[in-house]
Amino acid sequence: MADNGDDDSAYRIKEGDYVVLKRGDIYKAVQIQPKKKVIFEKQWFFLDNAVGNLYRTTFEIVSGALKLQKPKDSGSSTDAKQGGIDNRNIVDDGKSQKLTRDDIEGLKEQGLKPQEIIQELIKNSSTFGDKTEYAQDKYIKKKKKKYENTVTILKPSCRILAMMYHGREPGKVCHLRYDTLAQMLTLANIHAGSKVLVFETCAGLVLGAVMERMGGYGSVIQMYPGGEPVRAGVENFGFPTHFHDTLHDFPICRVNALLAGTLDTTAKEPTAGGDLKQPDAAAGEEQKQPGAEQQGSPEEQSMETNSAADGVQDLEREEKEKLREAKAQEKKVKMEEKRKKLAAAAALLEGRNADGLVIASRFHPCPVLMGLLKFLSPSRPFVVYSQYKEPLIECYTKLKEQGGAVNIRLTDTWLRHYQVLPNRTHPLLLMSGGGGYILSGMTVAVDRSKPSGSRRAEEPAPKRQKLTDTEG
Repeated sequence: MADNGDDDSAYRIKEGDYVVLKRGDIYKAVQIQPKKKVIFEKQWFFLDNAVGNLYRTTFEIVSGALKLQKPKDSGSSTDAKQGGIDNRNIVDDGKSQKLTRDDIEGLKEQGLKPQEIIQELIKNSSTFGDKTEYAQDKYIKKKKKKYENTVTILKPSCRILAMMYHGREPGKVCHLRYDTLAQMLTLANIHAGSKVLVFETCAGLVLGAVMERMGGYGSVIQMYPGGEPVRAGVENFGFPTHFHDTLHDFPICRVNALLAGTLDTTAKEPTAGGDLKQPDAAAGEEQKQPGAEQQGSPEEQSMETNSAADGVQDLEREEKEKLREAKAQEKKVKMEEKRKKLAAAAALLEGRNADGLVIASRFHPCPVLMGLLKFLSPSRPFVVYSQYKEPLIECYTKLKEQGGAVNIRLTDTWLRHYQVLPNRTHPLLLMSGGGGYILSGMTVAVDRSKPSGSRRAEEPAPKRQKLTDTEG
C-alpha cells in the first residue's frame, strides 16, 4: 500500500514543481512558488491553492485565487433549445446582440458567473434561435472561451512543451513541430543507457526531449556554440537532480582540436597574484610617506588630520583588496569547474563510440554533421533537422560522396488535425503549413586505406573492356 501512496504523490502538484498552464490551445510553463503572481492570458492569479491537487485539474480564477471547478450539470437550458433548419437567412450585421459592452461589464461587476453571462447573451441574441444546432454549439463554445475564467494545470512533457513553443514562439525552436520531434527521437533510437550527441539551438527543447526519453540513464553530450550552453527549455521539464548528472557539454569550436589530439584541458589561469600584489606595495609606500611627514612636521594639528585621512584611505584600500581577492577566488573556482566539465566531456568523446547524433539548429548543418559523425560508432543512427530542405540536400550529397553512411533518407513531415464529432467530422481549416525536413541515416565502417578516386576508376573499367572487344 505504501507504493500506491508514493505513486499518487508523483501525480500531485508540489511546491517548486514546473507546470504548464493550459486554456484552450494556449500553453505557458511556470514554476509553483508561494505568493508569486502569474500572468496568463491577460489575467493574474496565484498558484498557491493548486499545491496538493492532481495534475490535469481545472481551476476557476476568482479574485486572483484558484478554486476547484465544480462539475457542470449534464443538462442546461441551452441544450433544450431547438435550432433552425439552416443559416441562409442570418445576416452578420453586428446588430443581433442587444447587450452592449458596457452592459456586459456591468454584469461582471454585479458578480455574475461566466455561465450566467453566456445565458444573458443567448437571451438577448435575436438570431440565436434561428441558427442550426451546430451553429448554436459553436456560438456557445466561442463565448465560453471568451468569458470563462478557467485554467488547467498539466505536468510538463515533451509533447506539451513542443506544442507550447510551436504555438507561442515557433522561431525559438526553428519551427520544430511535436510530430517532427517524435520522428527524430525514433529515428535516432534514443533509449536508456545510450550515449547521445546533441547539437541544437531550439532553446533546449530537443535536449530535454532526449533526456526525457533516456530516463536519467546514460550520457548526453550537448555540443553548443558560443560561450555558454542554452538550457531554458530543459528547466521547464522539471527533471530530478540525477537527470542532470548525465548531462555534459562541450563547445563546438573545440571539436577540431579534439579530433587532432591538440585539445588542452588544463586550466589557464591569469596571473592574478601579481595584479593583487601591486596595490599592496603602493599602499606600503604611501603609508611610509605620511610617517616621514609626521616625524619632520612642526604642526601637530595638521599631522593629526593627515593621519586620520590616511587611516580612512587605508581601510578603503583594504576593503577593495578583499573584494578583488574574493572575485579572483570565485573566478578561479568557476574556471576549475569549467575545466573539469570540459575534461569529462572530452573523455567521453575521445572513445568515438557514441550511440547516436541529433542535430537541430539554425546554423548550416553540413560542417557540423561531417565533424560530429566521426564520434559515432559504426551501425549507429544520426538525425538532422532543418526548416528548409536545401541545407539537407547538401548534407545528403556530401555523405554520398564521402561515404561512411548508408540508408540515407531525406523526408518531410506533414500533419493534419481532424475534428471528430457526430455528423460533422472533417479536417480543421487551420493547420501548420510545414513541419520541416529530416535527414537520417546509419554510420558504417569505411576502409580508408584505399582512396576514393581509385574506387571510382574501377567501376567503369569492365565497360571499357567490353567496348574494346566489340570494336576489335
